[in-house]
Amino acid sequence: MRPLPELTPVNEWFWKSGADGTLRIQGCGDCGTLVHPPTPICPVCRSRARVPTEVSGRATVVGVTVNSQAWSPDLPPPYVIANVALAEDPRVHLTTNIVGCEPDEVHIGQDVTVQFEQHEDVWLPLFTPTGAPDNPPPVPEPARPTPRAPLSSDRFEHKVVLSGVGRSAIGRKLMVDPLSLAVDACLAAVADAGLTLDDIDGLSTYPGAVGMGMSEGGVTAVEEALRLHPTWINGGGELPGPGGSVIAAMLAVSAGLCRHVLCFRTVWESTYRTLGLRGGGGGRAAGPMSEWRTPFGALSAANWIALNASQYLHRYGATREMLGAIAVNGRAGAMRNPAAIYRDPMTMDDYLSARPITSPFGLFDCDVPCDASIAVIVSDASVAGDLPRPAIRVEAVGTQITERISWDQDTITHEPQVLGQSAHLWTRTDLRPSDVDLALLYDGFTFNAITWLEALGFCGIGEAQDWLDKGRRIALDGELPVNPHGGQLSEGRTHGFGFIYEAITQLRNSAGERQVANADTAVVTSGGGTPSGVLLLQRHGA
Repeated sequence: MRPLPELTPVNEWFWKSGADGTLRIQGCGDCGTLVHPPTPICPVCRSRARVPTEVSGRATVVGVTVNSQAWSPDLPPPYVIANVALAEDPRVHLTTNIVGCEPDEVHIGQDVTVQFEQHEDVWLPLFTPTGAPDNPPPVPEPARPTPRAPLSSDRFEHKVVLSGVGRSAIGRKLMVDPLSLAVDACLAAVADAGLTLDDIDGLSTYPGAVGMGMSEGGVTAVEEALRLHPTWINGGGELPGPGGSVIAAMLAVSAGLCRHVLCFRTVWESTYRTLGLRGGGGGRAAGPMSEWRTPFGALSAANWIALNASQYLHRYGATREMLGAIAVNGRAGAMRNPAAIYRDPMTMDDYLSARPITSPFGLFDCDVPCDASIAVIVSDASVAGDLPRPAIRVEAVGTQITERISWDQDTITHEPQVLGQSAHLWTRTDLRPSDVDLALLYDGFTFNAITWLEALGFCGIGEAQDWLDKGRRIALDGELPVNPHGGQLSEGRTHGFGFIYEAITQLRNSAGERQVANADTAVVTSGGGTPSGVLLLQRHGA
C-alpha cells in the first residue's frame, strides 16, 4: 500500500477532492492566484481568503525520473515520478506519478491529464498522457539573483578563525555507537587547536537530535558526555545547510557570547541500517513538504533532485557524461585519500554502466552512506597567532534565501537553494571566482556539484558540460580542482562537514598526495535542496 498523507483541516479538501473526479488547487478569494502547497496567506496580495478552486486537470511534464530503486516494499520499481505544471498556471506544480503508459514513454513537454486513485480516504491525483502534441510551458531561465547588499562594511566573518579540526574513524559498518564517534572527533579538534575542554564555551551542531542514523544525539548528548558547561548552544536543523552550524558559531563568537565553539556533525547510517534500526513512527506522511511527495514514491532526495536534473539535461542538451565527469573526478581524488571508502579506479564506462537508481542517476551519481564524525573549532580571531597549526580565516559567507523553499515549485532547472546563497557570497567580499584556488562542492549527487559550479559563477548557466572539458578543468592539476578528497561520492557522506575538513587540510598545506598547489583560497558549500550555505576560506595571512 502506498504511504498516505496525514489528513488535517488544512489539507483534507485537497486529498479528498478527487472523490468527484475534479482536481482542486488553493485559490485566493480576492486576486485569484493559485497556490500550492496550501498556505494560510496569498503570496501575491496577502489576502487570507482561501478557496478550493476547480482546475481542468490538464498539465505538462516539466521533470521526470524513472525510479529503479526499491525505497519501500509497498512501491515496487520501476515507476515514474514526475513534476507537472498545471495548464491554468504553469508556475504551479505537482509532484505525481505518470501512469497508463510504459515508463520510457514519459518525457518532458508531454501533455497529461489527471486521474484519481483512491486509497482509503485519500484520492491521489495521478496523471496519464493525453496523446496530444507536446506543448511545453515556458520554463524561466534561471537568473542570478540580486541579494540584499551588506548593511555596512563591518564583517562578522573577520572576527573569527577556524582554529582546529578533528575526525573520527570513517568507514562502512564500523559498528561503533555514534556518540563515541562524536567524542573522538571533538577531542581531536580540541587537541588540534591546542585547547583543552575547559576552553570550550560553545557547542553547535546540525541537525540536532534526529534519528535514522543522522545524528549522535545533538548538543544534549555531547554536553552530557563531555560536561562542558557552554555559555551558548545551537542544535537546530533549519540553518544554512550543515555548514550553518559553523556560521551560527561564528555569529556567537563575533558577538562576544563565547570564545571557542565546538561544532560537530555525526552520521552512522551504515551501522544504523546494518542493525536494522527504524526511526520515527509508522504513521502517515505529515509535514509541509513530505506529504506532497511521499505518496507518489518520491521517498529519497535522489528522486527529488533527479527531477531537476532531467529538466537541466533537456533544456541545455547536456548528457550523462557531464554528471560522470564529477563522479570520475571524485574517484580520482579518493584514490589519493587514505581515509576514503571507495578507492578503486573508475572510468567513464564504469560510471555509465552502473545500475540505475532513478534516472538520470545511476549508482555512482549517489553519495556513500557511512559512519563518521567531524568537528571544527570556531575561535575568536585574536588567538590566530597563538595556535599550534595555521589558522583559517573566513573571508565571507553566503546565506540569503532567494528561491522558494519547496523542492518542486520554483527552481526546476537546477538544485533548489543554491543560486541565492552563491550570489550572496560575492556581495560580502572583493574576491571573485577567479581568485578561488579550489572548490569543495556538496555532491550528495553529481548534479549538486554541477549546480554549485554554475551558481558560484565558475561557468555560465547551462554551460557546465563544455566548461568541464571532460573533467580536465576540475582535476587536481586543473584550473579549479574540485573535491580532491573524493567528495561524498567516494570518501563518504559526512553531510557537508567533510568538505570543511578537506578545505582546512588543503589550506594548511597538509593534504599529502592530493594537495592542491599554492592553495590559499577555498570555497566550501553545504546543503542540497534545503537552505544551503557557502563559506569562502583563506589561509591566515594569505
